[in-house]
Amino acid sequence: MTTTTPASLAGFSTRAIHHGYDPADHQGALVPPIHTSATFAFPDVAYGARCFAGQEPGYFYTRIANPTLALLEARLASLEQGAGAVVFGSGMGAVTATLWSLLEPGDEIVADLTLYGCTFSFLHHGLARFGVQVRHADLTDPAALATAIGPRTRVVYLETPANPNMRLVDIAAVAAAAHAQGAKVVVDNTYCTPYLQQPLVLGADVSLHSMTKYLGGHGDLTAGAAVFADPELAQRVRLYGLKDMTGAVMSAHDAHLVMRGLKTLALRMDRHCQSAQALAELIAAHPAAAAVHYPGLPGFAQHALARRQMRQMGGMIAFELHGGLEAGVRFMDALQLVTRAVSLGDAETLAQHPASMTHSTYTPEQRAAHGIAEGLVRLSVGLEDLADLRADIVQALDQAHALALSLGGALPRAAAAAAPSCSAPA
Repeated sequence: MTTTTPASLAGFSTRAIHHGYDPADHQGALVPPIHTSATFAFPDVAYGARCFAGQEPGYFYTRIANPTLALLEARLASLEQGAGAVVFGSGMGAVTATLWSLLEPGDEIVADLTLYGCTFSFLHHGLARFGVQVRHADLTDPAALATAIGPRTRVVYLETPANPNMRLVDIAAVAAAAHAQGAKVVVDNTYCTPYLQQPLVLGADVSLHSMTKYLGGHGDLTAGAAVFADPELAQRVRLYGLKDMTGAVMSAHDAHLVMRGLKTLALRMDRHCQSAQALAELIAAHPAAAAVHYPGLPGFAQHALARRQMRQMGGMIAFELHGGLEAGVRFMDALQLVTRAVSLGDAETLAQHPASMTHSTYTPEQRAAHGIAEGLVRLSVGLEDLADLRADIVQALDQAHALALSLGGALPRAAAAAAPSCSAPA
């Protein structure tokens, strides 16, 4: 398959494996070569001048473009149905380079209530220091966005599902409202990947990824990506946000590893989703559970929205236990097969405690205001045998439940099964 094959003629996995590459152009090599060169030779001065002027799309320095990175970018754009993509050395490289390119002093950004901790920190400890006004609004409520957005709003930023409490935002509705005010919509699509959700198709302008997670899939690299509906915006982010502001360049070796991960993305996501659904139902039925946040549960407040904009319900579960923080810690420490670690999207199942780990950059008051309970546990469901995961999680829940009983006496059973787990935080 070559770059001229229309995306409409191939399915998702076919494009993830073949798009943009023909072995005949590379001496028959089935796997695309890794171009490790930092710089590239010019046939003459005029060619070099055209490249530097942006008049010819050649390669001249890897911080701007590299053949291995370009192939990965082409595949990501195809999978997201976008017009262009830029890859970075980390997910935060993608976030910061994109926002530096879209915002100037005096501009405003409206962000959802719940964000990844480092994104929240960048907004308040980075952009805000340079004259960008940061506003938070409950983007699950269209009226809240209408109140928050103003004439200086240039970006509306959200995650859906949100890290770590799984709140969903209606991308199409937010995009329509933001575009009516002239603002761009940036969606962090890390939890879903393009296989489960395509923000650009729903009206967003930018879809961001930490490719460290599901796209790489094996926990052995750090990488990020931004995919754009507008190719001119992609070029602006490449030449300003990446080249000048962050220098967050991805290595060719890591690009190769991500492309290897893309080949099995659909298979892995199917397994992640199937196991997560089964485990969410298991946790919700256990007497230790106080609330379970998973879009695939019928009692999840935004279950209908999830079915409308997501292909499947994802591999991430968040839950709270009776007994709060102490019970959550007991559950975490009792795990034997599940690994206590941050990150997500790996073959291994990972559990973490956001208040002390990924969202420790929030103050306790900020966590409360942004819907992140102190005892919340986040579970990234991996690819292990489901029976083994069930056994480990049940024994850890049993220990957490015993602790909760010793602290507070009798507890209601299965309180999470029908709880409206994504209602707006108080």
